Amino acid sequence: MNTFEKIYEVVKKIPKGKVATYGQIAAYAGNPRWSQIVGYALHVNPSPETIPCFRVVNRFGKLSEAFAFGGVNEQQQLLEAEGVEVNDLKVDLTLYQWNGEEV
Repeated sequence: MNTFEKIYEVVKKIPKGKVATYGQIAAYAGNPRWSQIVGYALHVNPSPETIPCFRVVNRFGKLSEAFAFGGVNEQQQLLEAEGVEVNDLKVDLTLYQWNGEEV
């Protein structure tokens, strides 16, 4: 399994109504230094229907201004549709961060 595939497998595990950070995904995929690689992988996500890249935010809970599938507003709408509250393009990680169950 290549690096991007490892990243996609972790992202698929983020439950509805939760978010994870790039660094968190990197660590669960095998290397905590892969945060930027996570960003690259999500930007070329081959299957947005099954790999919910919109659930990935930065370490401060901020949405991606370069969200590849419709921009930051689309990411916000997708998160809010799952019950995640977004304020000023930011998610409260204390409330919505995934705890890594089932990695």
